[in-house]
Amino acid sequence: MFEGKKLLILGFARSGRDSAKLLIERNNEVVVNDIKPLEKHDQTLVTELKELGVKFVLGESPDDLLDSSYDYLMKSPGVPIDHPYVLKARELGIPVINEVEMAWQLLPKDITIVGITGTNGKTTTTSLVYELLKTTYPTYLAGNIGYPLSGFVGKINSGDVLVMEVSCQQLENLETFHPHIAVMTNLSEAHIDFFHSYQAYKDVKTKLFQNQTSDDVAILNIENHDVMDQTKELESCSRYFSSLHEINGCYVKENAIYYYDEKIIDCNKILLPGRHNLENCMAAIMVAKEMKVCNEDIIKILTTFTGVEHRLEFVKEVGGVRYYNDTEATNIKCTQIALSSFDNPTVLFLGGLERGQNFEELTPYLSHVKMIFAIGECRDRVKEFGENHNIPTFVFEHLKDAFLDCTTKVQSGDVVLLSPASASWDQYKQCEDRGEEFKNYVVELEEKEREHEN
Repeated sequence: MFEGKKLLILGFARSGRDSAKLLIERNNEVVVNDIKPLEKHDQTLVTELKELGVKFVLGESPDDLLDSSYDYLMKSPGVPIDHPYVLKARELGIPVINEVEMAWQLLPKDITIVGITGTNGKTTTTSLVYELLKTTYPTYLAGNIGYPLSGFVGKINSGDVLVMEVSCQQLENLETFHPHIAVMTNLSEAHIDFFHSYQAYKDVKTKLFQNQTSDDVAILNIENHDVMDQTKELESCSRYFSSLHEINGCYVKENAIYYYDEKIIDCNKILLPGRHNLENCMAAIMVAKEMKVCNEDIIKILTTFTGVEHRLEFVKEVGGVRYYNDTEATNIKCTQIALSSFDNPTVLFLGGLERGQNFEELTPYLSHVKMIFAIGECRDRVKEFGENHNIPTFVFEHLKDAFLDCTTKVQSGDVVLLSPASASWDQYKQCEDRGEEFKNYVVELEEKEREHEN
């Protein structure tokens, strides 16, 4: 399998790099194409792969590059589904696959795969499942969470467990991938620009279950109408979780999580804030129980897991004020979720790249927002939004100046939340850089408070 073949890898992001190295080591002919010119790529890596025999066509996509001599077109997740090479490959009868589809076929067949997808919460759920399962099994974390599966080929052994976050872009080109346990956290409108319709997006998401049999398990959010509608005819055994009703499955009752009427943990012992995180925890608990993880280990992880970095991440409490870094909230929906997670008076850092985002969609979530700090390129529109809702709004171009002013206005009991509902590219290379800057300011503030006390 995948030896002596000719492949065109379309897109040289991380998954493209790892798969190129794996494929060339297996005696395949590999050509990499990326529209970015050579100087935009890691020169050392390109040189290393060239020395191994990988051919590169960078900075252009020639019409005659792809022809019938290729056995596969491997598309990176971010490449549009209607890219000219994708359309041409289908005309020529060349299979369009991706890095996950290739790599999983090279893994031992007797491993257990847990696949997790959904519109929101999939990264937190995936990370939590990984932490739970590794208490009991040799467990690996891979997929859209940042670890291409190709890098694990040859490392995962028979009997091991593989936990994977699977994005919609990855699912688009998966045909034979078979998770033994598949989780759908929720569905809501997203990536319409990529898939052109919400229905197409939902259909792609549901591909996670397409190869499951009656021996497999699907774990589903019963409170999400679109999830239930999309999964009515699964062949796998369906298990459900609910944050709203007592059901035959995993549910919340009297401020505790139950699994089929067995009390697992009090909700107030879980560090992750918000109802959506209770749903993420319930999905993870269901996976753990399917895999026979003991309650003691489940409770230990749930009472110590603080979340995924940059996603509603608790940073520190300083002077009675709790600081949260949610820089990954680059759209309105994520900020809605973040705001709904708190009952405390909340100071919101909002703004970034101007993309015409409709801040008015945050209106139903403002009841606890006591101040807004408008930052970034769209700060003037944020100011207008805040003032229209009679919320004191302070305008700063840069996060540093806004944070300094914020520290003079907050009070013990407040929550300070960086959840910008905006991309970061107006000032940062990536949103993680914005989050790291915010966390550094919090650490510096704590150090100043400690010096003052001494």
